[in-house]
Amino acid sequence: MTRALIPYSAKTTPSRSWLRSEPRASASGMRVARASANGVRAAPRRLTTLLLLSASAAVLAPPTAHAQTLKLSKEEMIALTAQNPFERFPDGRPKVPDALLERARGMSMEEAFAVLPNRNFHNQYEDGFQALHPGKKMVGRAFTVQFMPARPDLDAVMNAKAQAAGIPRLYNQAALDMLQPGDVLVVDLFGKTDGGTIVGDNLFYYMMKSAKCAGLVVDGSVRDLEGISDMDMPAYFRKAHPSFITNVTITGINVPVRIGNATVMPGDMVLGDPEGIYFIPPQLVQQTVDNADVVHIHDEWTRKMFATGKYKSSEIYSTPKDPALKKEYDEYLKKRLEEIRKNQ
Repeated sequence: MTRALIPYSAKTTPSRSWLRSEPRASASGMRVARASANGVRAAPRRLTTLLLLSASAAVLAPPTAHAQTLKLSKEEMIALTAQNPFERFPDGRPKVPDALLERARGMSMEEAFAVLPNRNFHNQYEDGFQALHPGKKMVGRAFTVQFMPARPDLDAVMNAKAQAAGIPRLYNQAALDMLQPGDVLVVDLFGKTDGGTIVGDNLFYYMMKSAKCAGLVVDGSVRDLEGISDMDMPAYFRKAHPSFITNVTITGINVPVRIGNATVMPGDMVLGDPEGIYFIPPQLVQQTVDNADVVHIHDEWTRKMFATGKYKSSEIYSTPKDPALKKEYDEYLKKRLEEIRKNQ
């Protein structure tokens, strides 16, 4: 049974102080969030760990304005996403075209589901989130960040690598400053609530206005919920908590991550609606949105027939039984597809 998203009403939130700063550095010297490594999550972590270890020598490019730490090299990113049919960002991350993202705004979870499992992608959907704006569709490109529970020896190594890349501290804002317009920040914070707050209202506002992000998905929490509730960007999170982010370490930026039961790759198209979130591989985006057009037209024609009051449901849905009606539907489908795709 599908677990519905839980709309969050700002009216239920406790009052917040008139002034609250974003979290400062944790005791480990990092204000970071990170992913867990409990037994349930062991298998997905091995993949990311192997990828990160194999890339360790080339992970950190010489310092640049957008240097990224603990990431795959461009060559490794291209190899990992070899089936991507589209252009790429400079770091190799797939870049699903804006036109396809716009078309996807009319899609439903069921339309995505109609394609992906048939292509053996069974672990791309997750639900059970609180949705900041349940009525607002979220569509964008995945920018992934992985956190793990803080460990001093690991923290020291990660910070040293970050500093070698010209990043003074490896914390949540280091990742936020790499976001591109149209990105959905997808964060594996291993379900952490207290100390697992990836952003508060100030950084949420930065994502929306300065970085021009398309949304946020965090398997963790957010803070300042009363403040972000008035902001228009979609967000999906497990809990809200007044704490600042602490006792965690970033272990990967734009690497494969786990969000609940879903495996998310950098550059996946992220589709969120009131039911949940689908992470669609770039190589299946075109087929998925094309199939959605067919489904929309099928539903349109079916309801036209039902509206006449002449037919039993089984005569029309899901396929017309009468050959004449089937021909009428086929002609309607062809005509409507030509109309829709002429303007795309």
